[in-house]
Amino acid sequence: MPKIHVNDIELYYELHGPEDAPLLVLNNGIIMNASTSWVYQTETLARRYRVLQYDCRGQGQSEHPEGPYTMELHARDLAALMKALGYERAHLVGISYGGEVAQAFALKYPQQTSSLILADTVSEVWPELRIIVSSWLDAARVGNSEAFFNVTVPWNFSPAFIAGNPRLLEDARKRYALLDYAAIVRLCECFLNVNFTPRLGEVKCPTCIIAGSVDRLKGVTYAAILKNGIPHAEVHILDGAGHATCWERPQEFNTVVLGFLSKQSS
Repeated sequence: MPKIHVNDIELYYELHGPEDAPLLVLNNGIIMNASTSWVYQTETLARRYRVLQYDCRGQGQSEHPEGPYTMELHARDLAALMKALGYERAHLVGISYGGEVAQAFALKYPQQTSSLILADTVSEVWPELRIIVSSWLDAARVGNSEAFFNVTVPWNFSPAFIAGNPRLLEDARKRYALLDYAAIVRLCECFLNVNFTPRLGEVKCPTCIIAGSVDRLKGVTYAAILKNGIPHAEVHILDGAGHATCWERPQEFNTVVLGFLSKQSS
């Protein structure tokens, strides 16, 4: 799959689905990447949409420049990527960190945002979440992949998912050893500066909010903040799902996404 140089950075991207279909951009979580994050979504979504999956700066196969990173910078990167690929507007899906990137994009480029789907994401960072992410930073700053795995996994998945998927988690443990921890630090530090709540009323595009009912990281309380700030938004709580709803409840996740998008005109 190709890479492209935009906004002074090389970004990795994948395009799937009909070339003449509306563009649907998928924004990954902080430790995720475009190649593996959407394994349960790509085929289904690409039947109806031109799906753009990409790694933001500091993620996956994209360039990992030295920081600092900001959500506005991520938004500018995405806008430049869309322009280079010939797209003026898009529906945006964002999960976790990708949801924060999607919010930044919608606020900076409202005319280019057809709709928003915000999954397991936040518009502000409360003290408990700040402490959790600070513990991630402690492990990342020393580059200890085992410690980083142990401190992140219980927050990213529900207990039932962890118990039922030992092989998947063992594969993830191996991938953690390959992460660029300097880039992870920059991404986490960027996240800790998130504060979109005062501006949520500026979001005028159709918006769908998804959260796992047992997400202890960025769950239903944060979803309620988003709903209160974006009065026209609809909310879907996926029962029994932890933070990574697109993995834990893929069929329900896809149904919500496609159902919401079917109500949009373009």
